[in-house]
Amino acid sequence: MSDVRVPGAKVALSTASVYPERTPDAFELAARLGYDGVEVMVGQDPVSQDVEVLRRLSDHYEVPVLAVHAPCLLVTQRVWGRDPWVKLRRAREAAERLGASTVVVHPPFRWQREYAREFEAGLARMREETDVVFAVENMFPLRARGSEVVPYAPGWNPVDYDYPHVTLDLSHTAVAGVDALEMAAKLGDRLAHLHLADGVGTTNKDEHLVPGRGAQPCAQVLERLASTGYTGLIVLEINTRKAVSRSERIKDLAEGLAFARTHFAAASTPAS
Repeated sequence: MSDVRVPGAKVALSTASVYPERTPDAFELAARLGYDGVEVMVGQDPVSQDVEVLRRLSDHYEVPVLAVHAPCLLVTQRVWGRDPWVKLRRAREAAERLGASTVVVHPPFRWQREYAREFEAGLARMREETDVVFAVENMFPLRARGSEVVPYAPGWNPVDYDYPHVTLDLSHTAVAGVDALEMAAKLGDRLAHLHLADGVGTTNKDEHLVPGRGAQPCAQVLERLASTGYTGLIVLEINTRKAVSRSERIKDLAEGLAFARTHFAAASTPAS
């Protein structure tokens, strides 16, 4: 007879998953559905930028902030100023004040030349100043007419660089056309953070589907992490913009949570 061992990693809801609803709605839905916490995507929503308001939301809904996603998207280039190091310092300070363990950061864009040159060394210096983990996210190249353009420097694939902590995003592996299980294996203990989503691999389209609705090995990645004793965060980061109603969005968020908890378990057979 076998039993089921459920490892101790927590499942969080990215505030980006409720868009076009707002950051406070993410806290409310995380509490309602039973998530272990939230990852705050710092963006255009002023609430996402305000640590004191975030703290009050966390206290009110009894939902901890477990991670902070720094504002490093194209659409957030002006959030917290234009200096990328200022953005990272503010993200770190927000994480420290909110009790979050992780800051998610994208690699620099190629046009951020000075930032890109100093990226690895600068992250190393910042790690010496805090217990907060900076987890660099895998991105993807862009393809057109048979050619490939990489908009990130030093590169989009963290496997190729010496980052101590990495975020694995399963929608981004779909766009990049890489094997997510192989990437997870190559990252080993450096894999500290998971963005759980899905994709079918449409060219240049970052889909962030509900896990199980695309072609990525979402279940297998979760099962692999469980079998290796993974204790990082699992963050549902899906796109619910096309949900026709709030009830449909809630169903998608509930389905993603159930998927994570169902597959993040390792079956073991005790000795008889």
